[in-house]
Amino acid sequence: MTGVLVTGGTGRTGKTLVQLLRNAGVRTRVAGRTPAAADPDAIRFDWNDPTTYGPALDGTDRVFLLPPVESVDPLPLVEPFLRQARRAGIRRLVMLGSAIVLPNAPSAVEMAARVRAQPGGVVLRASGFMQNFLRPHPLAEHIHRHGEIRTAAGDGRLGWVDARDIAAVAAALLVDPGADARSDHLITGPRGMSYPQAARIITERTGRQVRVKRITEKEQAAAYRASGMPREFADALAAVERGIKEGREDRVGTAVLELTGRPPRTFAEFVSDHAYEWTQ
Repeated sequence: MTGVLVTGGTGRTGKTLVQLLRNAGVRTRVAGRTPAAADPDAIRFDWNDPTTYGPALDGTDRVFLLPPVESVDPLPLVEPFLRQARRAGIRRLVMLGSAIVLPNAPSAVEMAARVRAQPGGVVLRASGFMQNFLRPHPLAEHIHRHGEIRTAAGDGRLGWVDARDIAAVAAALLVDPGADARSDHLITGPRGMSYPQAARIITERTGRQVRVKRITEKEQAAAYRASGMPREFADALAAVERGIKEGREDRVGTAVLELTGRPPRTFAEFVSDHAYEWTQ
């Protein structure tokens, strides 16, 4: 029997992807550290436990790969999985990567190259997630508690994308493995957006007054660490805002439209869909 293994299947992108695949009639195995007992196709999967790789891959021919999160060096964990996936005969492997390369994270580029070298390997280079504006992300928590966005990115813009659109792109590639031969896709929203623009849209759409507080990169790193992020990852994530401020991350792609047949959601649409998040 064939089907799709969705790693990170209980996360924001993974949950939506699982639903899309199952709605399309594709047998979908949900992999996570704590599989849901009520789902017969849920299976335990832990990046730190290679013995879970084989059972998760068994009986599948396609994989959605979500690398370990909050890590600046995920390749040592992902590489053994890629080798096992090749031995298992996986014919389509779609990895959710990032359009933003974290500073001091050299293995991210190498990991993407390893995925592209896999049979049917595809890398989705996603821009910043609009879902970062939803709790429990630290950005959203601060908006909820204090009505402000703390940022070191100034007026720099990022091509924020809705995770639902990322899932739709992944589904298109996994439902029909022959749908697109390209091994790399830039996944963004329809246009670049700064944090001050985001604050204005939230205020206009929900009535919740949201302001922007400009802080330093060091202050941002400290805030991320205080939220529970590992120090190395928190420092790298804060350093990304320097690139946004300098305009290096203001990129917009067309993959969502090309692969799903519809344009990506705007941030205003996203805010309207989640207005309860800022009004409660």
